[in-house]
Amino acid sequence: MKAWQAALPLAALVGLGVLGAVQLMRPDDDSFVAKTDRNAPDRAFPLLADETSAINFSQPSSDQPVMVNLFASWCAPCRAEHGDITWLANEHPGQVFGLAYKDQQPATEEFLQELGNPFAAIGVDPSGQGGLDFGLTGVPETFVINPEGKIILHIRGPLDPSTREQVSRALEG
Repeated sequence: MKAWQAALPLAALVGLGVLGAVQLMRPDDDSFVAKTDRNAPDRAFPLLADETSAINFSQPSSDQPVMVNLFASWCAPCRAEHGDITWLANEHPGQVFGLAYKDQQPATEEFLQELGNPFAAIGVDPSGQGGLDFGLTGVPETFVINPEGKIILHIRGPLDPSTREQVSRALEG
């Protein structure tokens, strides 16, 4: 067998891996995760501070849009974007919510104690199914939901000054 014939299956495998990675990192506009103007998941998330109470982002209790940031204490980019979230919470009081994704309650509480808690309320998603229902591809991600329960903005990855401004404009209605 010639050397190039032996390398052919490996080259095909590497090519498929690269193609798959590109598709995962840049979904087309017709994919589920790239769509906005879809309903927020109709799911009750227990609250971090009181697991006997819950929050459902598909039925906002406000006549203003709300922001939901999916984060975790173990997520380094979540730590990096925390200042932008705090800024948004100061500019839009009562409109900024958190969802602790696949995190342990003590770790989430320690994370918030260290960095500050900018959220009006925090839901917990220990199994991660709620994040998948949102269309999460990986924490952190931010969703803006209008008063009718529709996702109108989806930011993948950590917020930065540019995306923070996008979120702020969406929260203004």
